Amino acid sequence: SAPESGILRNYAARIQQGVVIEFNQNDLPAQDEELRWGLGDVAIGIFASLFLSVLIGGTIMALAGWGSSADTPIWGLALLQIPLWAGYLGAVVFAGSKGRGVITDFGLRMRAFDAPLGLALGIFCQLLVLPLLYAPIFFLTGTDKEALSRPAEQLAEGTDGTFSWLLFALLVGILAPVVEELFYRGLLLKALEKRRMPVWAAVLVSSIIFAGMHMQTLQFPGLLLVGLVAGTLAAITGRLGPSIWLHIGFNMTTVVALFMAMRS
Repeated sequence: SAPESGILRNYAARIQQGVVIEFNQNDLPAQDEELRWGLGDVAIGIFASLFLSVLIGGTIMALAGWGSSADTPIWGLALLQIPLWAGYLGAVVFAGSKGRGVITDFGLRMRAFDAPLGLALGIFCQLLVLPLLYAPIFFLTGTDKEALSRPAEQLAEGTDGTFSWLLFALLVGILAPVVEELFYRGLLLKALEKRRMPVWAAVLVSSIIFAGMHMQTLQFPGLLLVGLVAGTLAAITGRLGPSIWLHIGFNMTTVVALFMAMRS
């Protein structure tokens, strides 16, 4: 059919450009009635995550007597992430139930090469690209590296032993990347593409929303960078494996740096 021929030509053009991508029958366009998810599910996920975080998270902090993240132990921070992630994951699962499933519709697939590729890119972005990106920002705003890393340091202040650091690494370095990639590079990016938005525009818009939802002004450019690289990987490969590993590599580099700094 004409739509399938167009997709095949698109894949052929990308292969000619030297990009090796995954192709299977599931990538062919489904009938509209099979894909009843979209930007409405994204809005539901964002609203649910914020509402549950304020309602349940606020209640937990009030009952525990935690005034801020600095007063909250690392296990408490892990507990407070549950309402946020429940909103994200609930929206992804709900949307997938209205289509062909989370794996097929949102590209929750992985290949062996995804891990080394993603980890290398994540570490590269954190150690080399980020300093270059922030050099002019620091100069123009009068801020510095300490201000940039302060939110992560505040989270790490709740660690007081080996178990706490392992929990911190699991929370920030692994779980957060998986959940956020599923929502932002899975549901959101695919929903934008489904609305016939050009791929480059969908990657840009989803990255802006991803960075903005962290609500950290100084960290916005760095988060935007992560979103752009992760979104590009997801768009090119058609799966979330590379972007998940990139996100893990980026976050785990911060975790290791904080651990070394606070233990020295």
